Amino acid sequence: MRRFSLIGRLGSDDTCSIDTIQPDADVFEIDFLDDDGRIGFGIGHALDQLASLGLQPSEKGIDLVILAALVNAGDTRISRGLNAQDGWTREIDLYVPVSDPSTWSANAKSTEAMLRFLTGDRWRVYYRERTRMTKTLSIAPQCLAIDGLTKASLLSGGLDSLVGAVDLLSRGEHRPLFVSHYWDSETARAQAYILDQLKSRFGKEAFKNIRVRLGFDKHHLDTGETENTQRGRSFLFYSLATLSASAIDGWTIVDIPENGLIALNVPLDPLRFGALSTRTAHPYFISSMQKLIDSLALNVGLSNPYRHKTKGEMVANCENKAFLEYIVPNSMSCSSPAKARYKKLSPRHCGYCVPCLIRRASLEAGLDGDDETLYMVENLKGRVLASDQPEGKHVRSFQMMAKRIKANSGLAKILVHKPGPLHDEPEAISDYADVFRRGILEVDDLLKCVRTRPGG
Repeated sequence: MRRFSLIGRLGSDDTCSIDTIQPDADVFEIDFLDDDGRIGFGIGHALDQLASLGLQPSEKGIDLVILAALVNAGDTRISRGLNAQDGWTREIDLYVPVSDPSTWSANAKSTEAMLRFLTGDRWRVYYRERTRMTKTLSIAPQCLAIDGLTKASLLSGGLDSLVGAVDLLSRGEHRPLFVSHYWDSETARAQAYILDQLKSRFGKEAFKNIRVRLGFDKHHLDTGETENTQRGRSFLFYSLATLSASAIDGWTIVDIPENGLIALNVPLDPLRFGALSTRTAHPYFISSMQKLIDSLALNVGLSNPYRHKTKGEMVANCENKAFLEYIVPNSMSCSSPAKARYKKLSPRHCGYCVPCLIRRASLEAGLDGDDETLYMVENLKGRVLASDQPEGKHVRSFQMMAKRIKANSGLAKILVHKPGPLHDEPEAISDYADVFRRGILEVDDLLKCVRTRPGG
């Protein structure tokens, strides 16, 4: 097993020697400042966008995003298969320049534990003071602060965040700041389309938004490796949203719109831990992230208002279903839409991954089956699906889980604990168990008469 050390640097005057804790680790340095002293990798662009809205975030918020960027670098550029004895767990040390090392160091162990829960890797994080020239990285606002921003909300381009945006704007209780992150072109296209449609429907002044492209390729971090599981991406999403919300006056809530079934992401069978059991919006991770935010005094709260609703219930109860139905085909839920290219098709939903199946079930339930989304597998009932191939294995897993739930109504209360602790909300265990049960049965309704067998 190889251990990696990623060292964050801040420009030409950041030349101090770093004694890595693991002498034989593979060491890589990432300089976050360009030759003009501008912070790169999309972070500077985020600061520019906030400044254009008259907003100046906390320096600790910038620290948080730099840490999240280093986590993203390790998560996407270090292969699990090549560097983990068990095929999954990597060992990664991060060396992070921050504005307040004492505060950050006091939270090092809890941050490491949070990251291990999120990604399954062993992280060690070490902090040091920023250089004299980089004491302040935030950009002074270019105008007076935009009036009336009262909330931030993640807008990923997926169906859940679309429902969240439509609900927020339809109720008119808040003027939200939507925060989007993208790396691939399909996600970028979905986000741009949704934002344009929201402006057309609700008006350009109904909300503000920032979009950030942040990621690392071989030109930024040449490890010679890649990793596509990306279990740490939600830490980056939440950090960007926290950075943005920290610039809004007063206590600011960040909405994380995610249905309860996928937020819990209970393994559908005993082999589904690891890459197929992400913890992107798990209540324990959100709670752990909130504790870090509180310790940094960032005046930001994280909330998933849909944690006890299935995706179908989100769709069915949307504040403007007619508009949702019109816009929904261009939202993006698939875990890997680019794979359509291998079949010489335009990018589209595969139709059979876990997110696609939950999406299809939600539109079947919430829009009475009126789903105009393009899928690679258009008709799940058109032929027997191979349960030992990607097109059928997730279908079969959902069918087997539904069978177990129907046979034992109390099983859901046991299974919801498998992905992670729920002790921060003991009074909500029944609610989590119930949304898991309802979500599984929602997908099962979609899969009635769908046939699977090994070999197709």
